[in-house]
Amino acid sequence: MFTSVKGARPIGVLRATGKQAALANAVGFCLEDAPASDSDLAQEVLVVKALFYSGFIKSPLSQKRLTQDSVELYCEAIGNPIPEIQWWFEGNEPNETYAQLWDGARQDRVKINATYNLHSTSTIYIANLTSDDSGMYECRASNDPDRNHLSKSPKVKWIRSQANVFVIERPDIEVHVSSVSGKLILTCNMTAPYPAIEGHKWMHGDKTLQTDMESSVFTSYTIEGKKEEHSGVYECVYETSPVIKGQVNVSVAPQVMTYKKSEHGNEGDTGVLTCKNPSFPPVTSWLWYKNGQEPIINGSGRYIINSSGNKTELRILKLNIEEDAGDYHCNGSNFYGFGGATVNLRVRSRLAALWPFLGIVAEVLVLVTIIFIYEKRRKPDEVLDDDDGGSAPLKSNATNHKDKNVRQRNAN
Repeated sequence: MFTSVKGARPIGVLRATGKQAALANAVGFCLEDAPASDSDLAQEVLVVKALFYSGFIKSPLSQKRLTQDSVELYCEAIGNPIPEIQWWFEGNEPNETYAQLWDGARQDRVKINATYNLHSTSTIYIANLTSDDSGMYECRASNDPDRNHLSKSPKVKWIRSQANVFVIERPDIEVHVSSVSGKLILTCNMTAPYPAIEGHKWMHGDKTLQTDMESSVFTSYTIEGKKEEHSGVYECVYETSPVIKGQVNVSVAPQVMTYKKSEHGNEGDTGVLTCKNPSFPPVTSWLWYKNGQEPIINGSGRYIINSSGNKTELRILKLNIEEDAGDYHCNGSNFYGFGGATVNLRVRSRLAALWPFLGIVAEVLVLVTIIFIYEKRRKPDEVLDDDDGGSAPLKSNATNHKDKNVRQRNAN
């Protein structure tokens, strides 16, 4: 049973469960029983009365991190009015005291984001951690009007929630890539013993390639195939607290290929030729040139070259049949070598689109001519056949009449 606080102003009526009542009490709300005369409520009804205090509904959690990693702490508070949230830090040095943290502190490695809507939320993010970042981080909240006054003491103290951040020195990991009998072998070896290794995992992007439960500082992964076919960034992950990762780069010269081996364009239009490099690392420099000619310079004449990382594009404005048709070569290079590909450009006349229609018209004309000639030659023979067919029935009728007369005379 909760008792009311004298002078508190009710802000609403609700059916409160045990958890809701505990939360309301924790953040500075007071609860009391509703009037007994209210017969519509079959269960205990509580009236929530707003107090001046603020309280946390989410507190930052202690974390372990490695040097060069990042850490994020989160804090959430409610109250009436909405409280302000600040972040403070106390290091591990004996004489070190709390100091307030600001957005952009520690050479801009500290980022603080806060929102004040129905309640207060704040997040602190620290990048590229060093051992000096180890210590106690404190989230403070207050809604006292005099909380930041230089001479007045606040009536309500700041409430605080703390979290420890432990920054551990990152161990060195030796990585190696070797090719043996058509296989690619990737290895990671932690140079110093590390406690509580519960297993290993090999990753390529978001894909898990291999896992084990061994506690060794050494781990390896074998790939079937050539190095050029499996270039990229691989990770060996040690299952520790915190997780330790080593990066293994399988690097090759550019494996350049074209989007299409042959491109077509109409005279006067813009031709587009494209090459790409799917291997690692990316191409650092691209070159385009035509057979037997100097490299094409971007912006010269009718040529425009757009290159970005592993893709390059050559645009040829106002295509010309005689000048632009032929083979074009794209070459890409990086620290490990260079590679190239060839694309053939065919330029069609503006009338090329009409050729199918003209072909159909020609076929129709030839067929009409053949039919006309055939009909012309066939017509005289058909006339003669019609004349012969008309005289035959007359002869037959005369013979029939003659035979009839002979039979009649014989009867007489």
